[in-house]
Amino acid sequence: MNDVREPRSRRTRGTSWWRALPRWIPLPVGAGLGLLCGLGYGLAATPQYTATAYVLVVPQHGADPQTALGFAQAYGRIAAGPEVLAGAQTAAGAPAASLRGHVAAATSPDAPMISVTGTSDAGGQAARIADAVANSLTASGNRTSEATGVRLLLFSPAAAPAGPSSPSATLSAAVGASAGGLLGGLALLARRRPEDGYDGHDPYDPRNAAVPSPSPSHEHPRAAV
Repeated sequence: MNDVREPRSRRTRGTSWWRALPRWIPLPVGAGLGLLCGLGYGLAATPQYTATAYVLVVPQHGADPQTALGFAQAYGRIAAGPEVLAGAQTAAGAPAASLRGHVAAATSPDAPMISVTGTSDAGGQAARIADAVANSLTASGNRTSEATGVRLLLFSPAAAPAGPSSPSATLSAAVGASAGGLLGGLALLARRRPEDGYDGHDPYDPRNAAVPSPSPSHEHPRAAV
């Protein structure tokens, strides 16, 4: 019987220090750790700047406006393609391979407009990338304007942003503290005590199963010699 109860006693001694702490301790600990992690990330991460240029697709020779809308969707898909980036690398001051990760294009389902967004660790370079890609896309699309019936126009050039678009250290710290506090609250809910109606006894643990003792009715008397 001793070898059955000994593992449970060791487990109880191992968790006694945790149960001795105040019940609310996971909440401030989680919030504090999250605050430190978020603040560290905000201070270590390089600020990122974004700038956006807009390209307009215009129908030509009395073409249907829906045609321009359809070509806007098509040109938006190739805005970050190899041909467009190759034509933009000189104006952007960066090779086409590195521009791929710093350019994003989006279209609207209601207007024949393409937005080209450049990202960099400097505001001026972000605007330079966006303008270079937008001009390259415009030139690439206009080379086939006779066949497509539409022309591309640089509707609005990109402007250098005044501030970074990435989260600041203060915001990162606040997000980290919120996430840590949430995890601490979940740990607080999971941390139950005997006064909550739980005595640490797991009825499904085979080590806690009761060992039945032999019944006297099953014993057979020895035959008299």
